[in-house]
Amino acid sequence: MKLMSTLFLLLLISISSIAQQWNSARIFQEIKKLHVQQSVLYIAAHPDDENTRLLAYLANEKLYRTGYLSLTRGDGGQNLIGDEQGVDLGLIRTQELLAARRIDGAEQFFTTAYDFGFSKTSAETFSVWNKEKILGEVVWIIRKFKPDVIIARFPEDSRAGHGHHAASGILAREAFYAAADPNRFKEHFKFGVSAWQAKRMLWNTFNFGGNNTTNEKQFKIDVGGYNSFLGKSYGEIAAESRSQHKSQGFGVPGQRGTQLEYFSCIAGDSSMNEGLMDGVINNWSRMQQSSTDQHTVLYTNAVKMLETQFSLAHPEKSLPALMELFQLTNSMKDADIRRRLSENIKKIIANCIGLYAEASVRTPYAVAGDSLKINFSVIARLQDSITLKNIFYKKRKFDITTDLQKNKNFTVSNTILIAADEKITQPYWLQYPMNKGSFEVKDQHLIGNADGEYETVQFVFEYKEQLLIMEKHLQYKFTDPVKGEIFQPLFIIPNMDVEVQPAIVLQNKKRKNTYEVLVTPKSDFVAPPFFMMADAKLCDTVYTDFIIKDSLFKNKKQFYVLDKHAYATPACSPTLEYSVQNVQEKLFAKSHLRTIKYDHIPSIAYVQKASVQFIYDNIQTKPKRVGYIVGAGDKVPAAITQLGYTVDLLTKKDMVLGNLKKYDAILTGIRAYNTNEWMNDVYDDLMQYVQNGGNLIVQYNTSNQIGPVKAKIAPYPFTISRNRITEENANVQFINPQEPVLNYPNKITSADFQNWVQERSVYEATDADPAYRKVFQMMDTGEKISDGSLLIGKYGKGNFIYCSLVLFRQLPAGISGAYKLLANMIELAKNK
Repeated sequence: MKLMSTLFLLLLISISSIAQQWNSARIFQEIKKLHVQQSVLYIAAHPDDENTRLLAYLANEKLYRTGYLSLTRGDGGQNLIGDEQGVDLGLIRTQELLAARRIDGAEQFFTTAYDFGFSKTSAETFSVWNKEKILGEVVWIIRKFKPDVIIARFPEDSRAGHGHHAASGILAREAFYAAADPNRFKEHFKFGVSAWQAKRMLWNTFNFGGNNTTNEKQFKIDVGGYNSFLGKSYGEIAAESRSQHKSQGFGVPGQRGTQLEYFSCIAGDSSMNEGLMDGVINNWSRMQQSSTDQHTVLYTNAVKMLETQFSLAHPEKSLPALMELFQLTNSMKDADIRRRLSENIKKIIANCIGLYAEASVRTPYAVAGDSLKINFSVIARLQDSITLKNIFYKKRKFDITTDLQKNKNFTVSNTILIAADEKITQPYWLQYPMNKGSFEVKDQHLIGNADGEYETVQFVFEYKEQLLIMEKHLQYKFTDPVKGEIFQPLFIIPNMDVEVQPAIVLQNKKRKNTYEVLVTPKSDFVAPPFFMMADAKLCDTVYTDFIIKDSLFKNKKQFYVLDKHAYATPACSPTLEYSVQNVQEKLFAKSHLRTIKYDHIPSIAYVQKASVQFIYDNIQTKPKRVGYIVGAGDKVPAAITQLGYTVDLLTKKDMVLGNLKKYDAILTGIRAYNTNEWMNDVYDDLMQYVQNGGNLIVQYNTSNQIGPVKAKIAPYPFTISRNRITEENANVQFINPQEPVLNYPNKITSADFQNWVQERSVYEATDADPAYRKVFQMMDTGEKISDGSLLIGKYGKGNFIYCSLVLFRQLPAGISGAYKLLANMIELAKNK
């Protein structure tokens, strides 16, 4: 039988923890979208900045191709659900944003800009970001996406409320013009894009946070409608979408009824009478050489006929019409239109016939150099005459030919060998060391992509002499006794893992804290002997002592432990990077597999350097027992341990006076009063503990709708404000140099505030009772002096401290001054 030459590809790019299939209502929605070519790109700064209600309306009511461009991945934000910071938090928020898009129907894009934390002005933002680089990336995404309308979430001035927000408005406007200018960013054109002129750029004005930027002269639309096919209002879809941002505590209730959105035209054609797309042609002939007028009429009529005759009860009856429509689409001249339409039609075909293909494994990891058994399963639930021709994975062809019987499963398994030099699964933006303010991505085609690259399998089907290629992710599949069937991404990992615990080691002449290097073979074929090598960074000293010439482990599953072979000196506080080699000096591993798992997002895995950072500082401490009440998640307890203290994690049942008295100091984690409702129940016990001579140190809590403080905190009143010092190098003045916390047992100087990361303080205290002593004054450029970063109040025989200094960021970053200040606060209880 002679096959037609046309191949078509169904690419399912969404990673989800459950298998997803469209119902007939969703299929019909997608058929209706075939009428619509218009597109909208929404631009803001962070995950959760987007207007999910508007995105849901545009994608599902107006059926526009709708995208959200978040300049950053939210790396510098807070974390309500765990202790991840920096790139780890960015990975979580990326997946939360993708989960939101699966709900509201929009597409997701990013630039390489790094979220370095709260910024008060766009000038400060651009002093960290390379503005021209990020602008070029926004232009690139516009030229690829080709939006008819660009919408900015934020204005360009202080009304934006955040420097990143204002910067996103500036970049959106400048990119609107630059994308259309063939003389700007000409290097893009060799990668297959061309200059693109959007019709208009709008600002989606808002009324929240006490800032109303809307007015009745602005263009407005009602986005509060109800979609009967989806069974939800756009306000309800938006709430479900926004509630995926769980790390930010953004769960919100659904909204029903009329909801107005307001728009101000910033650039381009400002004439809007009927809608955002006024003046934008909505047919497939609008682009040069896309098709002839006759061809466009044929296509339009075919879509109308398909929509009219579609059966909700029997979507498979639309298959002949869909195949004819595909042939019309395939003859369109414009490659971009042809690709976009073809992909949409392919998805509709597969769902109309209930075509399901799955490639799964029984392990979450595939080890480079090891074998992997893959289970393939296919079924055409509503259609016969479908033949599975073969399956491809990594250029390997599995010659499998079988005629699928309607609604009959076909399964087969194959075992393959993963090459020893196979590319390790790694988010593309983490492949290379970061630049200041942005990730380094060398492949232009990856710029803008939301997610990393996952393992994929191609299933080749034949239907009436037509080849259909369905590309699906190769996933780890298992059954949880509570959650049921679960799918997770499969990650290719190195054959050995090197982990250093802890990653930061505090040392001086008296303190010889040790660490462990744990080497774990990830495959049965890995066997000794191997050798350990440690390369010193940031020092001139050659660490020849770190070549370990002993067998790493006695058997394949045993860790090798190194705990006393490295040290720091006053002249050298090195960072050591560990690697594993065999007898031929071939590098086997130099990285640690970092995994992040939460129920609401797919599992995350990537590799990071196996390293340990030394801090040499003569920090004085005395043996003490410290209680720690965990808040929203931080890494402070590990730092307290490095100082030589014994740390107990306390829960509500531990909060009785008879138990608390054994602690020299008690610390509450960040947001502890926001996240632990029981804190109000133990207020009296904590205050009595302080009165009796204890030392209670409260790290910052928020004062917003995400985490209001519901419990009493302090013996004397003060207000938790939203004031923060965002410049990490802001000058710090000591209000009273004789203040005990600055002098005992360690002398605190301005040098201890050098090299801080991201910021100085957050949610500072204001309106403090005179019983408190204020320790520091600091300010951001152009602002008033603030003195609420550290309050100390004597209460009975003990001390109460409110600390909004961001020690939770400085300690994991290895800032010795933060360790010293933390020690002084802990020691304060015994200070005379």
